[in-house]
Amino acid sequence: MSAESGQEKTEQPTPKRLKESHDKGQVPRSKELNTTVLLMASAGALLFFGNGMLAGLKKIAMHSLVIHHVSELSSKVMMETFTSMLWQALWVMMPFLVVTVIATILTPLGLGGWSFSMQAVSFKLEKLDLLKGMGRIFSIKGLMELVKVLAKFALVGVVSAAIIWSLVGELTGLSEEPLLNALSHLARLCGWSFLACSSAMILIAAVDVPFQLFQHNKQLKMTLQEVKDESKETEGRPEVKGRIRSLQQELSQRRMMDAVPEADVVITNPTHYAIALVYDQTKNSAPIVVAKGADFVAARIRSVAKQNSVTLVEAPPLARALYASTEINHEIPAGLYVAVANILSYVYQLNAASQYGYEKPQQPDDLPIPDELAHAMQTPEHNDE
Repeated sequence: MSAESGQEKTEQPTPKRLKESHDKGQVPRSKELNTTVLLMASAGALLFFGNGMLAGLKKIAMHSLVIHHVSELSSKVMMETFTSMLWQALWVMMPFLVVTVIATILTPLGLGGWSFSMQAVSFKLEKLDLLKGMGRIFSIKGLMELVKVLAKFALVGVVSAAIIWSLVGELTGLSEEPLLNALSHLARLCGWSFLACSSAMILIAAVDVPFQLFQHNKQLKMTLQEVKDESKETEGRPEVKGRIRSLQQELSQRRMMDAVPEADVVITNPTHYAIALVYDQTKNSAPIVVAKGADFVAARIRSVAKQNSVTLVEAPPLARALYASTEINHEIPAGLYVAVANILSYVYQLNAASQYGYEKPQQPDDLPIPDELAHAMQTPEHNDE
């Protein structure tokens, strides 16, 4: 139950909740997985590099422990020899150390990824609370930790006993081998035994990893109210969203008005609707609606068109059909091709008559409009006929 709202935490954590927990360093971790991978990597490195490291350390010891002159017994020379021996030993063991460091760094990537947060390591007074500490010890997680410790002890003990029992013959036979061969043989046996014991930890890690993922997800689960509150916080308050929508509409209308001066014709209702069309035969197969609006927006379209000498044509049925069936920057529907073609032809003739002094053409009256488009918008209050 949620302490604040009394609701059960039944909802899966949202991406925002997951990101916040990751930023705080709250990521799933399995110590058993880290330990298992590190032990197996170390065992493999010992088996692969063991002979080379043993030979290198033997060479360093033989060289460093041989005294050629009494002067080498001085404290200064002995310290220099000791320092040199340490650096050489470190270099010989470098492959083993590199493997273990890589395993230690890369293993967390498999569960939760890398995460470093100062909040996770910062001092919190509540960590000193004795009651909360006892609660953590006797919690399900604490019980799980106890079970894991006992299981590891039993499993590793059984595997170790089985390995020793199976190698009794070889271990006792080492006394009959030359010293160097016996050491090499013993190192090999230790490496394989180490690897076998480490492999047994896979069973513990296979149980611990799903448990840690389950516990982490359970801790991050949210109540329904928390999900709603986060959604409101993410999307913003209603008045803010309303203001954003208003600004978006204003910008959209501004872009639309900027396109009106390029229109070939503006078809009107004549007062309630206005639709601006552009037809470029080289770019489009049909006329494009670059602006449309009703009432106040229609008035603005007509005003901009007049200021830029764009021809206005009154065709109420066609204007209503275009307004109801088209979108900005889309082609007109095929059913209105003939009607719009008649209007454009009239506009082109009208422009030619004005330019060359011809007789003005007569505006087409009976425009063919399909019934489904003619009745797309039935608004008597917007009918100027």
